[in-house]
Amino acid sequence: MLEKYGPWAVIAGGSEGVGASFAHQLADAGVNLVLIARKPGPLDDTASAVRRRGVEVRTLALDLLDPASVSAIVDATSDIEVGLLIFNAGANSYGHDFLDGDLDGHQGVLDLNITAQLALTHHFGGLMKSRGRGGIILVGSLAGYLGSARQSIYGAVKAFSRVFAEGLWLELRDHDVDVLELVLGVTRTPAMERAGLNFDIPGLNVGEPDDIAREGLAHLADGPVWIAGGNDTAAEKRNGMDRARLVLGAHEAMKRLLPAR
Repeated sequence: MLEKYGPWAVIAGGSEGVGASFAHQLADAGVNLVLIARKPGPLDDTASAVRRRGVEVRTLALDLLDPASVSAIVDATSDIEVGLLIFNAGANSYGHDFLDGDLDGHQGVLDLNITAQLALTHHFGGLMKSRGRGGIILVGSLAGYLGSARQSIYGAVKAFSRVFAEGLWLELRDHDVDVLELVLGVTRTPAMERAGLNFDIPGLNVGEPDDIAREGLAHLADGPVWIAGGNDTAAEKRNGMDRARLVLGAHEAMKRLLPAR
């Protein structure tokens, strides 16, 4: 891990949930960390815990919707060699029906999940390509396989991320840079808890952050796409031909998962 993906890793969205799990597991492997998150409190807590594992940690409390954030990240990492980028910051930050929502709110989902992701991937991926080693993990979602009410933009950006990862994997595989779109299903993270998701529905497949991060790191070289948490069948079903029936089914499933509005 350290030889191929070290000595530093950058984790965007590294303060809690799957991002924090990535941080702990990489620290156990001896990889130094740059943790990026919007909220200083959880960010500092995770950084303190990871430092106790004996690695160096830098923290950047930044909102990736701020256009200046990418330049700040580039400046803060200019003196270190980053061998691994994990983009875990893409969330459904504006869950509204498209026509009932504000266009600026929808644009924020695009800017976080596409614009910021592309900028960081372009910068760090270019450096990895020139060195001839490294890895990039883009954390995706099953939402990118099927449209759903109140997630039309989020599902679209996750579909974009997956196809982008596939193309980037083709471009970088001859340069010994691994690219992986790590597709998550329902995962027991603080963000999903704050959204009010019901994890107790009988038969619901719920992933645990530590397990998901471990699976992602174990299969980083098995790109371009890895569907985590045993959700392969769900992804295959969502990619089926009877799209109208599946869209209605996904809508009903989301109504069960999310609190009434």
